[in-house]
Amino acid sequence: MLIGATLPATNLHFFQARRASFRRYGSPLNPSANSVHTQTVKTETTKKHLSNLEKLLQNQSRKPQLLDNDSRGEIHPRESRSNGSKENRGKILLEGLNLSRIWPEHKVAEEMSPRHLNKLKKLLSSNNIEYSPRNNLGSRWKEYHGCKDWLGLIDPLNENLRRELIRYGEFIQAAYHCFHSNPATCNECDTRKVALPDKSYKVTKSLYATSSIGLPKWVDDVAPDLGWMTQRSSWIGYVAVCDDRSEIKRMGRRDIVIALRGTATCLEWGENFRDLLVQIPTKIESESESSEGQAKVECGFLSLFQTAGVNVPSLAESVVNEVQRLIEQYKGESLSITVTGHSLGAALALLVADEVSTCTPDAPPVAVFSFGGPRVGNRSFADRLNSRNVKVLRIVNNQDVITRVPGMFVSEELDKKLRESGFVSGMLNVLDKSMPWAYAHVGTELRVDTRMSPFLKPDADVACCHDLEAYLHLVDGYIASNCPFRANAKRSLAKLLSEQRSNIKMLYTSKAKGLNLNLEREHSFSTPSCLPSPSS
Repeated sequence: MLIGATLPATNLHFFQARRASFRRYGSPLNPSANSVHTQTVKTETTKKHLSNLEKLLQNQSRKPQLLDNDSRGEIHPRESRSNGSKENRGKILLEGLNLSRIWPEHKVAEEMSPRHLNKLKKLLSSNNIEYSPRNNLGSRWKEYHGCKDWLGLIDPLNENLRRELIRYGEFIQAAYHCFHSNPATCNECDTRKVALPDKSYKVTKSLYATSSIGLPKWVDDVAPDLGWMTQRSSWIGYVAVCDDRSEIKRMGRRDIVIALRGTATCLEWGENFRDLLVQIPTKIESESESSEGQAKVECGFLSLFQTAGVNVPSLAESVVNEVQRLIEQYKGESLSITVTGHSLGAALALLVADEVSTCTPDAPPVAVFSFGGPRVGNRSFADRLNSRNVKVLRIVNNQDVITRVPGMFVSEELDKKLRESGFVSGMLNVLDKSMPWAYAHVGTELRVDTRMSPFLKPDADVACCHDLEAYLHLVDGYIASNCPFRANAKRSLAKLLSEQRSNIKMLYTSKAKGLNLNLEREHSFSTPSCLPSPSS
């Protein structure tokens, strides 16, 4: 049975007229005015087209217009009305709206739009996980790990680097999931089952962060059920090591991963707001630091990093001891240390990297992949990380305000331009040494943009712009700074739709509802012991 997939011929003159209205001949006297007028016409037509599309989607269930052609070319409208399912009606509607022909300036968005419902169902299903092709990194693993500051790999984004970034981001998601599945337990002897995203890794150590501040006792009396929200020590992440020979050969080395989650408890939020810069306590102050300025970091981040709990050691002590043990265990092998974190975890990742880079005389290469990380320290702290050969790649969403705090609400681009000038540069250097909010970002930046996604609303809220799954979605679709969203992006939308439904465009939320996908059930906390490996 062949089902027609075109619009009625009587409507073609409407679209042709609209398409013709986009073309306007320029004036040799004032060409800029014509371009502005053309853009206005396109914007108005775009709004009308979206409005018409929404009406068609709403009226489709009440006014089915399916055509059923049998092998003899005869039309049976009655039979087509009885056999036309909701999926078929939606499919015919989307195929009939040839958006690339009617709406040429949004051709890429149309290509990402699911003209076939099975494509949308595949994107929305968590059972159809696809990854980029697995390539051998052996000879170039140090470049992907940042030995050249990712020169030539960011813009455009290298396919192998994209896969690595998403893989490390999923290590952070595993940390979030493990914490929320059992947030109250806080004991160094606790052996947690972490559902790692890569079966070739094994967890060797649980990590805890302890706040130096506490809440009054009456808080526990008023809300006794929220004890884990007010406890001083909380599970913050883990250390894992690659234990699969074939994966070690593919990556070119044995990789040690330190994954850290973001803010989850009340006291962690309290530490986030302690934003004064304080000096990092050191046993021996180096000559370079004394002459060029002291390395300082945010008071709250340093507190969570160095404070020990009642039953657990400090995060700094735990991670250093475990890294030293692993380096000794795999002595003689090619090793790498990769620290990854989101939000608060991204801030702590810099402190961890700073600590482990000097924990042994022959420390392996250290790299940080951070998602949505805030500023952590002053310019002297950034120089200190550079001098210790710590490589940092920050993934930043252009609409994420967390990446612009704490400190002065000034972009790094403006700060760089001001420092290139003579007089202003000297004044800024003086302020760096004296001001308690003279923060500076560290490392290389990969900047993505929520507005480039064809699935997310351009005015997505603050929570969505800072969400880790939204970050991974944007990285998966990123090609280059001047390119639209990747048309062949493979990451499933199921988790994003489940967590950020209000920020997804109506076209996709309505179709997900029509496909009867129970996304809340698919992404509950009852996950298998180990998730599919991106290396398989």
